[in-house]
Amino acid sequence: MTGKHGQLVRSLLETPSAREAVEWLVTGRPEVDLQCPGSLARAIRDQAPDLVINAAAFTVVDQAEEDEAATMRVNADAAGEAASAARDHAIPIIQVSTDYVFDGRAAAAYREDMATSPLGVYGRSKLAGEEQVRAANPDHLIVRTAWLYSPFGNNFVKTIMRAAGQRDVLTVVDDQLGSPTSTLDLAAGLMSAINGLAKGNRTGLGETYHLAGSGRTTWCGLATEVMANCRRLGLDHVDVLPIATADWPTRAPRPHNSELDSGKFADAFGFTMPDWRHSVRNVVERLAADR
Repeated sequence: MTGKHGQLVRSLLETPSAREAVEWLVTGRPEVDLQCPGSLARAIRDQAPDLVINAAAFTVVDQAEEDEAATMRVNADAAGEAASAARDHAIPIIQVSTDYVFDGRAAAAYREDMATSPLGVYGRSKLAGEEQVRAANPDHLIVRTAWLYSPFGNNFVKTIMRAAGQRDVLTVVDDQLGSPTSTLDLAAGLMSAINGLAKGNRTGLGETYHLAGSGRTTWCGLATEVMANCRRLGLDHVDVLPIATADWPTRAPRPHNSELDSGKFADAFGFTMPDWRHSVRNVVERLAADR
């Protein structure tokens, strides 16, 4: 796996079925630097794994607008390099992608067969990564996800909980729709596919899937749910007020609606993502217990 410090990798490492059945080889800086051509290919050649999971990415969306070359190198070229190296050793690859490949103009949840049209550099780089993986290795799974949070690293849920202890009220954008996704759930879903591959089941290879929390909300809705759970647990909590995207300008444009339909993944691998509210509750409870 690439992205050893990321939320998804840390979640995969503690997934019960993964701990029991998988020997993980986790790579990242300084051993493997996706900015350096050849670095990832050498790691795959030297380690000779049975499967590659490319979970590393340049994910600072606004900063991506300022450094397109670096973003493309990490999110597109390195993904293609990983897929090509995996193909050379007859290894399948799972490429983790994003809801930002869509422009957000659809009224309903996005399916895998709907047209992509990213709004910014980050989305374009991840779409280019998908295209390079498809071209380089037919034995791939491309898995798009969205609005990631977890007990690990930096993410929206942890930021909102921290801000509740520092401010009297929070103002959060309420006109962007999406599918909040716990990486704990995402890891469990990916393991349902990985376990199949480990048993020689090639179902789904060569396909693109969506895997995100069930249901949709806005960033304000997500923040409100976090605060409701904090209130229930006796943690710092404040009121959350809705604002418009226009009131919170950012360098990179965001899609208005990036809800993902994960039905295709459920049909292929028998795993259905939980409702996003249930998962938020679990993560807030775990963060509260860790304090």
